Amino acid sequence: MGASLPHNAPVPGRRSGDRAAFGAPDDDQSDVQALDHAVAELVRRTRFPVAFGGLVLDGAIHVTSIHGARTHSLDGLVVEAARGLGGRALIEKRPRLAIDYRSARSITHDYDGAVLGEGIATLFAVPILVSGRARGVIYCGSWAEAPVGDVVARPAFAVADELSSELRIREEVQRRLALARTPATSPALPAATREGLRESYAELRSISAIIGDPVVRARLDRLEQRLTALSQDPVEQPVELDVRLSPRELDVLACAALGSTNAEIATTLDLKEGTVKSYLQSAMAKLDASTRHAAVVMARRAGILP
Repeated sequence: MGASLPHNAPVPGRRSGDRAAFGAPDDDQSDVQALDHAVAELVRRTRFPVAFGGLVLDGAIHVTSIHGARTHSLDGLVVEAARGLGGRALIEKRPRLAIDYRSARSITHDYDGAVLGEGIATLFAVPILVSGRARGVIYCGSWAEAPVGDVVARPAFAVADELSSELRIREEVQRRLALARTPATSPALPAATREGLRESYAELRSISAIIGDPVVRARLDRLEQRLTALSQDPVEQPVELDVRLSPRELDVLACAALGSTNAEIATTLDLKEGTVKSYLQSAMAKLDASTRHAAVVMARRAGILP
């Protein structure tokens, strides 16, 4: 049932929406950047020539990223819940398709000026779901009517899933960081908070290990570095080591730091138990440690692990 969506014109560069118009706090800047990356991926991976999307603010979708558009009709678009194709996708928490947008009867036509002004005939809206909540919607559009089958829809769903995962990870990290904030006079983090940070770090490492997108992995690396820095004891002087652990050695050691057995680490990281043992022994040798516990202690003192 899959069909090609024709490219009727060259695809121009991207246009991202104005942050002031979007009204999001500065802490959400990277969320908007992640959305923009996802919208760019829609154009690259699917056969839709134009894509756009926005996150939810005050119950409405604020479009901040547009790629491939030939006009400025979509600029500054704000879509209310239950209105238009995207508004329906938002409240129903499922994709919505209008092959002939102009004559579609199942949606309201509040935004015809923007959509038809761009010349879009076929429009596909996919909600971004994070922990059961709709955080935003990404759209794919074609300037000619065309059916949308699995071959065309599957890449769009993959992009939506990747964005959902990244936003979910960011939410969890921000939650952990908020819990970890202590007064400046506090000499160290509470034990429970420190352990929570370490669990978050290990989870981020396991997620990063299965993500192929280099942009997403780079963002995860930055979050891991923030967790490591935040968990350092302000009183204890860090140990300087000329040691560089491989990504897998770090993954295994981060799990071992939580008390996981080799078998448990193998399950978490989708490795063979013998492979886990090999990585662990290599990390211990680099850190000049005779036991896994000693390796973890040395890695923490050196600022390699939180």
